[in-house]
Amino acid sequence: MTPLLQVVVCMTLLTFVAILLGTVLRNREWTRHGLQVGLGNRDQLPTATPMGARAERAAANTKESFILFLALALTAHVAGLGEQALLGAQVFIWARLVYLPVYILGIIYLRSAVWAVGVAGLAMMALALG
Repeated sequence: MTPLLQVVVCMTLLTFVAILLGTVLRNREWTRHGLQVGLGNRDQLPTATPMGARAERAAANTKESFILFLALALTAHVAGLGEQALLGAQVFIWARLVYLPVYILGIIYLRSAVWAVGVAGLAMMALALG
């Protein structure tokens, strides 16, 4: 497996963790009621706490950015430009790794700065394809 594809696998796992965190924190699944909600049909979700809502939004943002990342990474791999796109992919995944806890904790300005670093990583990947 190429280094770029290894980053794709790591980003896939990070996206899964983000989804789990969003669900667990949003539903408060460490409580009896929250666990029942999480294991149920989720027809009537309780109101999310501010942290739970941020975790849910962070998960949604991670899924959205994963689509862009995956398209660039797979295009680079198929085109034989994986090595050129690798640094951008690494910048992106490290930024996303920092982004999740920063967003969930509600650190507003740092969140935007870290998000911008992730976008820069995507831009680096796109430029490698040019």
